[in-house]
Amino acid sequence: MTEHPSFASPHPGPALNALNERAREIFRQIVESYLTTGEPVGSRNLARVLPMALSPASIRNVMSDLEQLGLIYAPHTSAGRLPTELGLRFFVDALMQVGDLTEAERHSIQTQLASIGRAQSVEATLSEAMTRLSGLTRAAAVVLTAKANVRLKHIEFVRLEPERALVVLVAEDGQIENRVLPLPLGVPMSALNEASNFLNARIRGRTLAEARAELEQAMAASRTELDQLTQKVIAAGLASWSGGDSNDRQLIVRGQANLLDDLHAMEDLERVRLLFDDLEAKREVIDLLGRAERADGVRIFIGSENKLFSLSGSSTIVAPYRDHAGHIVGVLGVIGPTRLNYARVIPTVDYAARIVSQMLGV
Repeated sequence: MTEHPSFASPHPGPALNALNERAREIFRQIVESYLTTGEPVGSRNLARVLPMALSPASIRNVMSDLEQLGLIYAPHTSAGRLPTELGLRFFVDALMQVGDLTEAERHSIQTQLASIGRAQSVEATLSEAMTRLSGLTRAAAVVLTAKANVRLKHIEFVRLEPERALVVLVAEDGQIENRVLPLPLGVPMSALNEASNFLNARIRGRTLAEARAELEQAMAASRTELDQLTQKVIAAGLASWSGGDSNDRQLIVRGQANLLDDLHAMEDLERVRLLFDDLEAKREVIDLLGRAERADGVRIFIGSENKLFSLSGSSTIVAPYRDHAGHIVGVLGVIGPTRLNYARVIPTVDYAARIVSQMLGV
């Protein structure tokens, strides 16, 4: 049985029963034309493609009703109509058929992502996976991950002052992180060495989260063996690695050049320029994607539904990925124009998140 992706929307659209079958079909054609061409569509063109026989005058009457509902608008006088952001949200939530990936598409995604391998670091694996996802969706791919996902190799304490030490964390992939640690009064160098030995015997190959759990258990079992000051040094180290701080999050963006494809006008170029500026504001992007970690499925933000991308009019489709224990450890997805092919991108992001979870869970 094929599992379809679930997705959560931040805002409900107008009630579906407010539109009859004729209005829904006209609205659907307007949106699908926009997603395909980016251009407004008029009543005469709609009359040619609608499955029911309607005159352009009848279609214009329905379009007027749709405009009053806030679902479509006219970008210029006497022009055709485009969907509003509210209209796109309504379409995604109530009318769109989320296409399932074909077996060939699933195999392509799985082959591309699985070929990356796990011999490299978690960050390098995610970076390469985002490059592949960007190519599959023709949008910019993003991933939010925790620095705590790196696997540790070595730890060392370097005394700076009588009551402060520098903790040097070395990861298996060569990353080095320094943190200043407050020391209890009177800690001798021998206690720092003993703490280093105790930690190094237990952290190698583990993430910070795994190391914390292991060390808390080991501390409870070894209290009689460890000097009291050494215990305090280790406890202070554990406290400093509690995680959740914004500085422990990192953002990877790949495929921004895809956003320059298929530009229709100078307004599009300005929109993409604004989006590039938004992506440079990594702190805000991290905050936005962090909200998606609380959703169980694919999360979709359209245009001004998030303040960050309100000026560039961009959409974000993201899904959480998990570690080997099933815990959500990050979010991945794509950012692009509101003209994204939602029916295709949603299942692609959902499936990519599952494959990345499998890769990181090995």
